[in-house]
Amino acid sequence: MALLEVKNLEKDFKEVKAVDDISFKVQKGEIFGLLGPNGAGKSTTISIISTLLKPTKGDIKYKGESIVKNSKLIQPKLGVVPQEIALYPELSGYENLKFWGHAYNIRGKKLKKRIEDVSEIIGVKERLKDKISKYSGGMKRRINIGAALLHEPELLIMDEPTVGIDPQSRNHILETVNKLNEKGTTVIYTSHYMEEVEAICTRINIMDKGKIIASGTKDELIEIINGNKKINLKFDKVSQSLIKDLESIEYISKLDVSENEIIISSNNGENIFKDITEVVTASDSSLISIDINKPNLEAVFLHLTGRALRD
Repeated sequence: MALLEVKNLEKDFKEVKAVDDISFKVQKGEIFGLLGPNGAGKSTTISIISTLLKPTKGDIKYKGESIVKNSKLIQPKLGVVPQEIALYPELSGYENLKFWGHAYNIRGKKLKKRIEDVSEIIGVKERLKDKISKYSGGMKRRINIGAALLHEPELLIMDEPTVGIDPQSRNHILETVNKLNEKGTTVIYTSHYMEEVEAICTRINIMDKGKIIASGTKDELIEIINGNKKINLKFDKVSQSLIKDLESIEYISKLDVSENEIIISSNNGENIFKDITEVVTASDSSLISIDINKPNLEAVFLHLTGRALRD
């Protein structure tokens, strides 16, 4: 049985269908990614899972029981990291964590221990006495995550947790997600940053305009475009004999030629590089540079929708 099952979920806001008949399952112990541009319906979906919104239609089951009918089934087991910073700027990091601990009905020695443990996980132990107003954007994000961890949730939902922060803080947050997952926390992670979802998610749903347009592992999604690789070769000159020899390689599906550049498309990642190297070495054209572009989730989204993920 899946830890969480979303069944035919819909959410309407007057004329707008924010979530349009989506279904998926989240298995215990995985990092499940919701990838899509702003306005795709990711935040609305997780707001319904978090029991903050009621769906127009459909159901969500947690361990086989409906949380639409009974939200209290999931609330004690759920940690939510919202996209907006949910902290009090004039309180210290410690005071903010203490406040949220009380909200989860954790007090006394247990709360003190949980704040110590959580601050270690999110890497803010040395700054806990400082006011939130003095924190960088990345440090605020870390405390935001820490607040959702105090009650040791079974399921952690993270809505765009790295928006507007520096690369170092982003990397720390991604490392934190992996560490939490290794300890058994199931994570639903939403983002419009393709590289984040590729790096940490076990399975991925790609959303657009309220619908799920593709789902699977990273490799399964990339298979949608047949694992097509593009290899950029730049030469001092491109001879006709070189073009002819490259065209004879069976793995090459397309060859785009300009004055001193050849772009090769291939769906064979194992042998293509070796074969190209042999042909180029034997030719009378001198190779200046080579650039290999592997397909990624951005390319999948472009293939499915006709536009880039961040358009």
